[in-house]
Amino acid sequence: MHNIETINKLLKNELAATETYQQVLDKFREDAALGEANYLMPIYEDHKDAVSSLQAQVSQLGGTISEGSGVWGTWAEIVQGGANLLGQKAALKALQEGEKSGADDYEEALQDPELPVDVRSLIETKLLPAQQSHIRTLDRLLDAAAI
Repeated sequence: MHNIETINKLLKNELAATETYQQVLDKFREDAALGEANYLMPIYEDHKDAVSSLQAQVSQLGGTISEGSGVWGTWAEIVQGGANLLGQKAALKALQEGEKSGADDYEEALQDPELPVDVRSLIETKLLPAQQSHIRTLDRLLDAAAI
């Protein structure tokens, strides 16, 4: 049960990320910031893939899959909504903070000695490296926005 709760927590984070990226992508398209949208779309797709992978893990363990992003998703929407109003740089900074929080949650999950081997492998080989790549991409976009 503990493992299912851990995976569902990570799943909720990923669901919140997909919702947040969708919101930002919509805003950037509306503002004709298509260059940034082109960089963010692969990150959005990575989060959608992570959702599918984590849902599969919960199913394999016989658990009930979290359907929504919960409180974290609501908080992310509020923060991102405010950032969108403040402009592209604030929106990118909010995304970056979310990615860092997600990476921390993956690192924390890896500290659990009871984490199933296949879940540990998924985090170590796919999910955490993707999260770290997202942070680097957002760093570059923020550096470019500072110019």
